[in-house]
Amino acid sequence: MKIFGIIPARYGSSRFPGKPLALIAGKTLIQHVVEQCQKAVLLREVIVATDDTRIFEVAQGFCRAEMTGPDYPSGTDRIAEVAQHCRCDAIINIQGDEPLIDPRVIDAVAGALANEEMSTAATVIENETEWGNPNVVKVVVNAAGRALYFSRRTIPYVRDASTSAASMAAFPFLKHLGIYGYRRQTLLRLVKLPVSPLEEAEKLEQLRALENGISIAVVKVNYDSVGVDVPADVKRVELMLKKLRG
Repeated sequence: MKIFGIIPARYGSSRFPGKPLALIAGKTLIQHVVEQCQKAVLLREVIVATDDTRIFEVAQGFCRAEMTGPDYPSGTDRIAEVAQHCRCDAIINIQGDEPLIDPRVIDAVAGALANEEMSTAATVIENETEWGNPNVVKVVVNAAGRALYFSRRTIPYVRDASTSAASMAAFPFLKHLGIYGYRRQTLLRLVKLPVSPLEEAEKLEQLRALENGISIAVVKVNYDSVGVDVPADVKRVELMLKKLRG
């Protein structure tokens, strides 16, 4: 199977304008992400999809870059424009603000597409503050490892537990990681579907797939995402990189 990794990157972040070009340990954020993706065994090519010429020009120095239209509601719509003229079987949508993304996670999500239309990743929640945080998306899966539901609420509700700690001890709650794999035709079909009621309520676009009968394989990984959301995160990631490099 020919699989491409596509990284949506836009300049106009409200909390961190120009974020993809922010320097982290001497390299731009987007270069760190690309270089991690290029370590993945199952990706044939890595592409940056952007609506900004500054990002486009920088990205061409280390990977293929594609200009897209400016007015997209999500990164999924942006990568779909690129996917329309890609000769590949599947696409991995990789967040452009995770400079430490583990290539093994990318390969796990890509590998799940051998028998599935769509895939993603999740990890067990170990931090009690994340358990009740609506910005940490939770997912529950069936016996076959496919998603039953994603929610900003803490799911499932453990009826016999009286505290959050007791709930966590009783059930392995899963945190959804923002990486998606799609068969190419599934991606192109998905972005043409209207926003679904559950998607609108939770503001989670993966619910559009579930509401329209597209199953999502969830691979469980021993990895937690480290994102750059605001300028203060740059120093934190630089310290982590320094530790990793010894």
